[in-house]
Amino acid sequence: MTALGRRWILPLMALVGLALAFWVALRGEPDRTIGAARILPPVAPASLTEARVAGAGLVEPASELVELSPLVPGVVTEVRVVPGDRVVKGQLLLALDARDARARAGEARAALAYARQAITAARVERDAAARQLALLRRLSEPSAIAETQRIDREEALRAAAARLALAEADAGRAAAALESAETEIGRRELRAPMAGEILQVRTRPGQYVTAGPAPGGSSTPAITMGETRPLHVRIDIDETEIGRVALGAAAIVAPRGRATEQVEARFVRMEPLVVPKRQLTNQASERVDVRVLQLIYALPEDARGFAIGQQVDAFLPARGPASPPPAGAP
Repeated sequence: MTALGRRWILPLMALVGLALAFWVALRGEPDRTIGAARILPPVAPASLTEARVAGAGLVEPASELVELSPLVPGVVTEVRVVPGDRVVKGQLLLALDARDARARAGEARAALAYARQAITAARVERDAAARQLALLRRLSEPSAIAETQRIDREEALRAAAARLALAEADAGRAAAALESAETEIGRRELRAPMAGEILQVRTRPGQYVTAGPAPGGSSTPAITMGETRPLHVRIDIDETEIGRVALGAAAIVAPRGRATEQVEARFVRMEPLVVPKRQLTNQASERVDVRVLQLIYALPEDARGFAIGQQVDAFLPARGPASPPPAGAP
């Protein structure tokens, strides 16, 4: 290579690198074209434009979430329900391994059967002793009867009565043991405490489940259910807006991100306890160190597009402005 070629090669390589960098920068530039938003922001209905109170809400069953766990720990042997099933009160949801309790119940049944037979034998013995004593007392020559024989018959009757009482006590103890064993079997069965819908099943046959919720709610319930006819919406109203809400009036709610799918919800009740705010709207100016009043509304029976646990945007009618005091009033 000539000296002239060596002198131009570095500038040419620099130009190629600069062009390549410019091409990469153009290809990597983000798309800044303006289009329709994928998630619509909350839109207040026209009827509430002048006076409204906005709040964030959460869809929940009418009964709230009912979290169920067995009364005793154990291994699951069968699960009778799946999410979406409708159940009635008392229906079996799942069962735990109860072989030990069933064994104790079998022993108690055998003991109860033995005690009942012992009662029958004791009654026969008592009745025989009573008949013998009565026959002895009916004899025409009482003097001819030895005193010892009379005493033996009376003692035999009392002994038979005592054995009968003992057999009856054994039967009562066996019946109590059987009832205790059957109770233990029932404690290993999880049944629906109410009519409703199964929302979530978090266990399978062969898994070990704990007994009830652990302190602090750290354990996961085996089954979650609730009454979903109708669905309710729990709406949080900031403490600064509590005085403006017109309690009892219907609210307009829409699923988060689908502002045009608005429905009218019926007022159900107000939770009297003001609690810390948990439902956030992701606004930059939103404060999380406030407390909220929770209002419960019922969605229409034919409402579609609402799922339990889903966030909603709500608009509640506000009270009208207070009337000014009359002239001359203090």
